Amino acid sequence: MSLRRLAVTLGLAATGLSCAKAVNYLDPSGPLYSYPRAETAAAPSEGRPFRVVSFNIAYAIEIDRAIEVLRETEALRDPDVLALQEMDAPGTERIARVLGMNAVYFPSGVHPKHDRDFGSAVLSPWPLEEPRKIPLPHGARVSGLRRSAVSAVVVRGGQRIRVYSLHLPSPLAISGGSRKAELRAIAADAASAEGPVVIAGDFNSHGKVEELEKAGFLWVTKDLGDTARLAVLGIGLGGLAYDHVLTKGLRPAPGPGAMGIVQDNRGASDHKPIWAILQPAH
Repeated sequence: MSLRRLAVTLGLAATGLSCAKAVNYLDPSGPLYSYPRAETAAAPSEGRPFRVVSFNIAYAIEIDRAIEVLRETEALRDPDVLALQEMDAPGTERIARVLGMNAVYFPSGVHPKHDRDFGSAVLSPWPLEEPRKIPLPHGARVSGLRRSAVSAVVVRGGQRIRVYSLHLPSPLAISGGSRKAELRAIAADAASAEGPVVIAGDFNSHGKVEELEKAGFLWVTKDLGDTARLAVLGIGLGGLAYDHVLTKGLRPAPGPGAMGIVQDNRGASDHKPIWAILQPAH
């Protein structure tokens, strides 16, 4: 039996253990949690690259461990944008406060596993404007949870970059075709952006990400490697290339170290944080 088929079989068995339903927040205007930083960041130097970091912190449980990784890993320090997934409001606020960042957080709903808010966040040392929540079209098969993407414009000096933090449902929750439809919804929203766009997060997919390539996005982390562990009912089944960064209007900075995976996440999550360093495409 293939790993994929085994995962599906075990996953379907696991869904039968709990039939709790999610509470969805379908209003695109909220709930919104906004956390401004205490001090205004100094203007960036001209031509400085744009550093993107993305981290799925499983159910926002190990926040202190995640902060250790973000503060003490050289490649993750001082990002221009930090995209977080599986967050709640207290976890988002704590990370923003400790790292000295602005933050915008929209929960998608109350996840039945821990009966807590569950969603994505955008953090940056620079001002965040025009916060948006994009409810995605498909609910999970068992819980009914409808996820949302979170977006804001990062204002870094004279630059305005529209950023999305995204977390698609797992292959056990919705079909591959449904995940493609959710990516098309993000691409449609991003089509209104006047400047560069960055989409970062946990796509719970690899091949499906090509849907954004079709919409003109550069898939920066296409060949980055495995970023998550596949485990069902506590059984480890291998690695998955699920966390990614895509962009329009920007490109990877030249030279080594322009992107990567942090292998040691200090037990903060079943995902590893990733980074990409970008610069203007022209």
